[in-house]
Amino acid sequence: MNDENTRENEGTKIPVSFIEQIIIDDLKEGRNNGRIHTRFPPEPNGYLHIGHAKAICLDFGMAEKYGGKCNLRFDDTNPVKEEIEYIDSIREDIHWLGFDWEDREYFASDYFGKLYDFAIDLINRGLAYVDDQPSDLIAQQKGSPTQPGIESPFRNRPPDENLDLFRRMNEGEFDEGSRVLRAKIDMKNPNMHMRDPIIYRIIKAPHHRTGNKWKVYPMYDFAHGQCDFFEGITHSLCTLEFEVHRPLYDWFTDKLMTSSYRPRQIEFNRLNLTYTVLSKRKLLELVREGKVRGWDDPRMPTLCGLRRRGYTPEAIKRFIEMIGYTKFEAINDISLLEHAVREDLNMRAPRVFGVLKPLKVIITNYPEEKTEEVTIINNPEDESMGSRNIPFSRELYIERDDFMEDPPNKFFRLAPDREVRLKGAFIIKCESYRKNETTGIIEEVYCTYDPDTRSGANNSQKKVKGTLHWVSVRHAIDAEVRIYDRLFNHEDPTGQKDDYHKFLNSDSLQILKGCKLEPSLRSARPLDRFQFQRLGYFCVDYDSSEDNPVFNQTVSLRDSWSKMRK
Repeated sequence: MNDENTRENEGTKIPVSFIEQIIIDDLKEGRNNGRIHTRFPPEPNGYLHIGHAKAICLDFGMAEKYGGKCNLRFDDTNPVKEEIEYIDSIREDIHWLGFDWEDREYFASDYFGKLYDFAIDLINRGLAYVDDQPSDLIAQQKGSPTQPGIESPFRNRPPDENLDLFRRMNEGEFDEGSRVLRAKIDMKNPNMHMRDPIIYRIIKAPHHRTGNKWKVYPMYDFAHGQCDFFEGITHSLCTLEFEVHRPLYDWFTDKLMTSSYRPRQIEFNRLNLTYTVLSKRKLLELVREGKVRGWDDPRMPTLCGLRRRGYTPEAIKRFIEMIGYTKFEAINDISLLEHAVREDLNMRAPRVFGVLKPLKVIITNYPEEKTEEVTIINNPEDESMGSRNIPFSRELYIERDDFMEDPPNKFFRLAPDREVRLKGAFIIKCESYRKNETTGIIEEVYCTYDPDTRSGANNSQKKVKGTLHWVSVRHAIDAEVRIYDRLFNHEDPTGQKDDYHKFLNSDSLQILKGCKLEPSLRSARPLDRFQFQRLGYFCVDYDSSEDNPVFNQTVSLRDSWSKMRK
């Protein structure tokens, strides 16, 4: 730390976030005995997405940086929507990002007994009551921000009657929706969350951990702060939509406190991305409607989807650091995320040859049976990655787009009577080509090569403007490559009057069969990442096998964000 307002990162001073400054100040003042204890409290009702990654990096990152602790606490207060599958995926995603909660894994359900007892205490103190009205009527009686609420006719029930009804609610005597338990606060409070909020409702569904023990379940606003208190959390970091909930958080904490310790809720802006939906409800709809191939579809913003696409934890964390934490909502350009991915993969991904739309080239003056090896550097950004040898032979594949029979002036690739260099190998010249008589599609290009122009040879002085990647026909691996575009074709699909489904991009997935890859990729395993030279970054898919290699495009080579910044 250089001073109170900046920190060092890769030689650059970066302003600390307002949250980090709060933590620094709290440590200086000795609050909570100098402890830093945070928590990440996901609901196990869906898979985590990149928005959750922002919270994870903050919760775990601040604890890690300042010698504190961070708990993982599942907010499992609604058994209707929760599944073990989601719990397992959340654990996996947090570990993938590089964080660990050690032995501090908790569930809100761990505290159901304490929360129930706290509700009983509020009832006994005249601070909670059972309301027999339906939820829609309760909502109407709440009023509006400019109009005070109307008190429930059951608001002044005596504590003994409320206790009896609440216990019978938990015994299953009443139907779902027939009664709720409300905190008794202030129906005229300008903050509508303080107008006698519901704190318990009846749910007659088995819970994944407690079975059928409970028939009443706490609301998030009631459980969240109290669980923080029970666990000794010092800094409860939430997104901005919970700012208006903070007075309620503090009200419950005041009623529960038995010492000078108290958790502090601090809000920050959530992560929003262009061309992206980050609502778990909407993401679940896309999965159930078959619009995507599952939660881990590489077009999804879920962490498992980004992982399958080839994104790295380092790139995601770098992106989150770039956008920072503020008190102002904003929508971030997805190009900035892609820029972070490119920067990371540029340093770690080996360069390989892959031809996605192959066109055969025959070098007519190269011996038919001859094969030689050429040496290619694996990554010019990292010499420690070394080099590899790949086979070169008479028949090669190049990209179909790298040949034109009648090219424009600034086309520096292969064309009749033009020369190009085959990367790592020789300069070739196009002598002729053959078309399919029926379709008119060019099927073969005939070239000659100059044996004195081998790359790296001391006598190779000849220069050409174009360099192409290639794959030897005899040694090529057939593969399937999946090209991804943005899932939505509007930069703000949920901010429009129309249903967000209308903005689904019908061309978000293109599957290319019969792609040709260099033989070294035969040993590639799922989630291995590569740069296909001149094409982009790609990752081996889970569906891949030696008999049927499958690669997902991670991101293209062109960086629109970097260009926009210049």
